[in-house]
Amino acid sequence: MTSRVRLLLASSHPGPTVTVTVLATVLAAASGHAPGIVVLVALAVLAGQLSIGLANDWIDADRDRAVGRTDKPVALGRISVGEVRAAALGTAAVAVVLSLLLGPVAAVAHLVLVAAGWAYDAGLKRTAFSVVPFLVAFGLLPVVSVAAGGGQLPAWWAIATGAVFGVAIHCTNVLPDLVDDAATGVRGFPHRLGLRLSGVVAFGSLMLGAVLVLLGQVVGDDPVGGPGVVLAVVATVAVLVLAAAGIRLVLTGPPTRTLFRLVIASSLVLVVELGLAGARLVA
Repeated sequence: MTSRVRLLLASSHPGPTVTVTVLATVLAAASGHAPGIVVLVALAVLAGQLSIGLANDWIDADRDRAVGRTDKPVALGRISVGEVRAAALGTAAVAVVLSLLLGPVAAVAHLVLVAAGWAYDAGLKRTAFSVVPFLVAFGLLPVVSVAAGGGQLPAWWAIATGAVFGVAIHCTNVLPDLVDDAATGVRGFPHRLGLRLSGVVAFGSLMLGAVLVLLGQVVGDDPVGGPGVVLAVVATVAVLVLAAAGIRLVLTGPPTRTLFRLVIASSLVLVVELGLAGARLVA
């Protein structure tokens, strides 16, 4: 791997990119799609997430440089803004092409998802509506995965879980950057709530997501039975404990990336539980 490729990957927000791609892939596999469809979903979502992450570092280059972000290759001058911009546009084009192969419903859902991410990068992040792209994008992610290849729509609880998870991701991801954002005029939804309330909303959303997934497992025409009930309850309790730990950190200490790691840990538990849901993901 060349140094330029490594720098571009570092500029793509690799953590969130991988997390979203894995989530989409697990949902597609759990829905019972053929391997080819699962791979197509993974590639389309990966391309879309790469484009969103790269666009963020391209558009925010001056701001990141002004606040001295040492984790951003563009801000450090290790790679040019033009290179990151070209990569963002290129991966966006790939995402469009791959989306069109997913089938009409999944294609529209994914194109709207990617557009929401770009809208956030382009300016919504500075407004009180900064949470909307996350609600839209994460709410549509189950639609992309489940409806791919002409499949059915996902169950309501899967869409709702995605949406509230998006709120959690948004609020926790910006907590460590509140001071830098304030210095450069970024006043999004979490900034207006403030540190404490934003953190509580984030982890409260995770708790709600855990409850929604549990309801999806145990309520309905085909509720899970036997050991599945135990696994569902254990997973829900695990998320609730992690979220409670997050709330405690928010209320007692300064914002750190540990908060985002707790969200990622909770999301991995939810991903496993969603994967075990199987056919229950389908409406």
